[in-house]
Amino acid sequence: MTHILRVNPNDLINKVAVQLKQQKLVEPTEWSKFVKTGHHKQRLPDSPDWWYARSAAMLRAIARLGPIGTSKLRTKYGGKKNRGHKPEHVYRASGSIIRHILQQLEKSELIKQVAKGVHKGRVLTPKGISFLDKIAVQLAKEQNGSA
Repeated sequence: MTHILRVNPNDLINKVAVQLKQQKLVEPTEWSKFVKTGHHKQRLPDSPDWWYARSAAMLRAIARLGPIGTSKLRTKYGGKKNRGHKPEHVYRASGSIIRHILQQLEKSELIKQVAKGVHKGRVLTPKGISFLDKIAVQLAKEQNGSA
């Protein structure tokens, strides 16, 4: 059985984004056309489907990192801001985007909130695990068939 961590992450995220869009598991908000993904960015995302790609990347990150919350995801998707002649400074990503995506993934029952000891956050549900694993198996078959 192929696991999601054994396939190319970029290919997996692209395929998952396509599936999320086709199955309408997540939907971009009305304001998503006008926002930057964080304080550190200078421009809006180039891709019109960036919401689905971010959702897919967050789904993979949740699968990989276990119970994870908004704060850790903001740090993960943050980056350095170009401040001109001043030294660069690291800023976190937009929390609103991350919260809305997490809520949509919860509504589609791909993730759920749990508390493991002192750690609390979101983890994949069995439906989410099978969703990602099916796509990983397809990718593995495509890579083995072409090799």
